[in-house]
Formats: sequence, structure tokens, C-alpha cells
Amino acid sequence: MSVPFPGEWFDRRTYHHARYADLPALVEAKRFRGLSVSVCLPTRNEASTVGTIVSVIRDDLMRRFPLVDEIVVMDSMSTDGTVEAAREAGAVVHQDRDVLPELEPLGGKGDALWKSLFVLSGDLFVFIDADIRNFDPHFVYGLLGPLLLEDGVDYVKAYYERPIGVASGELEATGGGRVTELVARPLINLFFPWLAGVVQRLSGEYAGTREAFTSVPFFTGYGVEFGLLVDIAERFGLERMAQVDLDVRVHRNQSVPELSRMAVGVLQAAMLRLQTLGRIELRGDMERLYHQFGPGAGGHEREVSLIEIRERPPAVSMPAYRWATRGVDPL
Repeated sequence: MSVPFPGEWFDRRTYHHARYADLPALVEAKRFRGLSVSVCLPTRNEASTVGTIVSVIRDDLMRRFPLVDEIVVMDSMSTDGTVEAAREAGAVVHQDRDVLPELEPLGGKGDALWKSLFVLSGDLFVFIDADIRNFDPHFVYGLLGPLLLEDGVDYVKAYYERPIGVASGELEATGGGRVTELVARPLINLFFPWLAGVVQRLSGEYAGTREAFTSVPFFTGYGVEFGLLVDIAERFGLERMAQVDLDVRVHRNQSVPELSRMAVGVLQAAMLRLQTLGRIELRGDMERLYHQFGPGAGGHEREVSLIEIRERPPAVSMPAYRWATRGVDPL
């Protein structure tokens, strides 16, 4: 049976960041509800941008308006000065390998985000990618707005225009988000059409309640955003989700081979979730070696990458999480 486009949800739960530009009102709503806010940036070699992002959040949203209570950087063994830049700007920095070191290290963005759940102290979490070149406070307060001012919202996704660099060095106004358009959007429309109203399924900026993030599993690698969208919708329902237009996001555009590897991770995550939901049956394991071809001295040469999306369980199911919350069992 076909599922219609969720137009009612789109109309009621789609907002623009300007709606939440009254920062004193957000601070008052946060105080009235007795909530605290953690901002987390996953990083790997983002020294050129992370310091600016942390400084803007610290100066505008901690000192000037006390909306954010902590800024945490979850680093994955950066070698370019990212850690030093983040600390100098005022962030608390953790290495993902040092959090829950007793577990098998899986690596990747998703694993870093999952491990952040064990060190963040806030009631509301805001996740921001650290490669944004046009960062502004509205990237944070725009996502917090629905959580603080709209009824019944537990998870907020960002969307925006994504310019893309061209050979001349200029930016074309649109053209970014290629993995979203070529992989994630078709997957959602084919298998999860009730989520078709979510504009950018793979955006790296989103916010939510502690309950929302700690009660769902996390895929490792670049499957994390796809998995969170599907799993939070499955557990909480579309009505408790919202999206916010942040206008324009400028970042470091990746090459087509890099995007191809990201796409494989998203596809793996989608297939695994469809299997656990009983929508498909995988007969055997998915191939983990990904073969690509690029120009070399003797013509096209084969390049092989190991891409394996794994899954971390909901944080609340882990004894370490209950210890981290000072013995309060959220189950």
C-alpha cells in the first residue's frame, strides 16, 4: 500500500531558524524547564575550522547568552592540530578511543558520536559537524528552538542549501549534498516513505533530548545519520520530530571517490536496518571490500577500501552508561 507524502507533518514541523532568534526567550525557556545543553563536535583533522566554531559558541551562546552549558569535541586521532585549536578555543576534548576503552574499537563518525553519550552532561544534545566555514550561532539556537519552544519535540534535523566548489574556485549556489540526493533520498522514498518530508536526511547538524539519543542504536561510520533518522522515527514517531531551515551551509566538499565510499556506508546501514525491521532478508554477509578505480601511471589502477558498518546498542542498555549517570538507571 502506498504511503502519501507526509504533508501535514511537513507543514507543522518545518521551521526557519529566524523563528528562534530571540535568545533571551530561549534562555528563559531553558531555565524555566530546568534543562542544560551540551554541544558536541565530532572531529578528525578539522584544525582550520573547529577553533572558530567553538569560539563563536562560547562567546555568543555561553558568555553573552547562557544557552549552552558545555562544548565537547570528540576527536578521532587528529594529527593536524585540531585538539590544540579546540582546547584553546574553550572546548573539552575527548579522544574517542579513550572512552569505554574496554570495548572493541570500531572507529568512524558514528562510533565517536555514540561514545559522546557517555561523557555529555546535558539534558539536550546538539551535534554540529566541525568543517562548517560559515558558522553562525543560528546553527545551534535554530536547532534548540523547537526542543525548547514547540510542544512534543524530541529530535530536530537541520536542512540548508549546500553550495559546491567548482574548478574556478568559486562556489555554485547549489550542488552539494550529492550522497543525500543520489542515495539517501531514493532509499527513504522506496522503503521509508513516511520520512519523505525530511529535506536532508544525512545532515550532520541535529539536536535532541538525552532520551532520544540514548534509547536508540548507533551505526558506525557514515551510516549514523541515516540510522538515527529511521530509528528515532520508529521509536518515537514522526510527530515528535521536526526540521529547521538553517539557510546555507558552506563546508569542505569531498571528492567523488570519497562520496562513493560514504554512499556504500549509507547503503550498508539501510540494508542492515531493513533486515532488523523484517523488511528484507539478507542471505549471507554484505561484501566489506569496496573496489574503485582511478588514474595511475599505467592507466586505471584499482583501489580497495574496507567499509564495514557496525552497530552499537542503545547507550541506556550499557552498564557503563548507568555508571556515567551516577547510578541513575534510565531504564
